[in-house]
Amino acid sequence: MLLPATQYSVLMSMLDILHNWPRTRLEDLYGAVTPEQVNSALSRDYRTIQDLIALLSPQAVPFLEAMAREAHRITLRQFGRTISLYAPIYLSNVCAANCVYCGFSACADTTQPRVTLSEDAIAAECEALARMGYQSVLLLTGDAPAVATPQYIAKACAISRHWFSSVAVEVYSMEADDYALLCRNGLDGVTLYMETYDQATYASMHRAGKKKDYLYRLDTLERAGKAGARRLSTGILLGLFDWRIDAVWLALHVHYLQKHCWQSAVSISFPRLRHVPGGFAVPAPMPDAELAQMMVAFRLVFPEAGFNLSTREPADLRDRLVPLGVTSMSAGSSTRPGGYARPEDHHLAQFEIEDTRSPAEVVKMIARAGYDPVWKDFDQAFFES
Repeated sequence: MLLPATQYSVLMSMLDILHNWPRTRLEDLYGAVTPEQVNSALSRDYRTIQDLIALLSPQAVPFLEAMAREAHRITLRQFGRTISLYAPIYLSNVCAANCVYCGFSACADTTQPRVTLSEDAIAAECEALARMGYQSVLLLTGDAPAVATPQYIAKACAISRHWFSSVAVEVYSMEADDYALLCRNGLDGVTLYMETYDQATYASMHRAGKKKDYLYRLDTLERAGKAGARRLSTGILLGLFDWRIDAVWLALHVHYLQKHCWQSAVSISFPRLRHVPGGFAVPAPMPDAELAQMMVAFRLVFPEAGFNLSTREPADLRDRLVPLGVTSMSAGSSTRPGGYARPEDHHLAQFEIEDTRSPAEVVKMIARAGYDPVWKDFDQAFFES
């Protein structure tokens, strides 16, 4: 559990909290960390933001093995030996935004077709994944609300609920009424990454479309939670900015959501920019060891949060990260609309996956590591009268 270093009013917005923790302050705190502070942070049961900074700092590198052991112990205590499996379904690759790192960008130089799946095509994707054993899916679109409207996404949720026990979305930022509409049609989870909390970097990376609005995006998950989404998942796009600074801001946001959306379970994703289409140079590449450090530090601070790991990462690294706090993994993913039912249709992909193993192969890996793969970890019927 993250304990705030100083008390703040529940009336403070997330933006107010970020203003209280500017980059310069965080850089000073990182620069002052000592090995003794890392050891002290590691030995605590409840940790403050300063403890997290110590665990994320370069001074913590010699302590990584001890941190990993503690992260493993905490994860087993909270979640047992289970790893949940999910798959993404891309509904549309049409996008009005110009995110310079994304394959769906409206300005992407591509001859591959832009498509938005019909209701029949959505059902075909669902059927293909259900045959593989999936019971949990994540529906995704580009940032094009005029094409993939809230009503269209609501219909996709309803179709998906016919096949799956758990349906989440990762789409553009919406109003609370739109999220309420999705919830009435079977939605139980919303995933949305702030990408980076640094406003200058955010502006330089998001040059067009609704996604340019930093403040609107910052408040999105709070709107979703208050509209009835029972699961909220957030993260930063690792590689856009100094990850140690962004990670603290992410932790503050997770803590904020846990307090203000207490009826929703909050989980954390760790998406890392690797091979980016269009020749985009990743501004702040993150090595594997630093990804592992961030995950174990976050597990020590957020013992009850789910940790999601996608097929962005290569198979061997995913295998090694499983014992360090992962609770949910995608497998056999396609980032192309229609990629399961009609893989021969080479529609534009958002990014190329690194772990290309089939779901069956990932299940075998999980079992070899001593864990139980879980296809279904949530049932909406539990909440229905």
